[in-house]
Amino acid sequence: MSVRVVVVDDRRLVAEALASALRVRGHRVLGAVAPVPRGAELVIAKRPEVCLLGSLEPDAPGALDPVLRLRRECPRVAVVVLGPVPSPRGVAAAFAAGARGYVRHDERIEGVERAMVKAKSGEAAVSPQLLREAFAELLHPPAGDQAEGARLAALLTEREADVLARIVEGEDTRRIAQGMGVAPSTARTHVQRLLTKLGAASRLEAAALAVRTGLLDHAPPRTPQGPHP
Repeated sequence: MSVRVVVVDDRRLVAEALASALRVRGHRVLGAVAPVPRGAELVIAKRPEVCLLGSLEPDAPGALDPVLRLRRECPRVAVVVLGPVPSPRGVAAAFAAGARGYVRHDERIEGVERAMVKAKSGEAAVSPQLLREAFAELLHPPAGDQAEGARLAALLTEREADVLARIVEGEDTRRIAQGMGVAPSTARTHVQRLLTKLGAASRLEAAALAVRTGLLDHAPPRTPQGPHP
């Protein structure tokens, strides 16, 4: 099955080599670009079915911000992250950002193709082994992470914990405002205060921190929100 695809990687040679290999195998490559921050612009312009996004550190702060943007602006584009292994936190960060698949950097081209086809059809494209490793780390984090999660949760107000839960779920400012019954400007203020308290530089970093430490397990349960000015 031929797939319309854009290839993005921080290493231009890798992006071009993968694009060339996919063309040879009959796929329609709409573009190959480096570095990753430029990829979102190309994808928005070309509107492929799949974006292959290579990241050396998918769980690093800001690394997957382009995925968050594409999820908002091009929700029909299936993003498949090509990342290092073992990287269970990277897998979790990729899916939290809105990616539809995660493939090892050292995967054979046939494996990349299978992931592209699955992602295009709406399925989660990740190997069972990677999924097991990611869930194992998330379900059984180091004791230090649990203590850190409890400490950070104690810093947050109930509303800030609600905002964090919505960020982890992939909501943008508009949806956060609608869900909480507040103005977008108020939602932005809540987000900024949350990031400041967590010492996070971006929403993705805050989401990754929450997942890694189990922060939301220590936060008050979410309650329905009424309209607020």
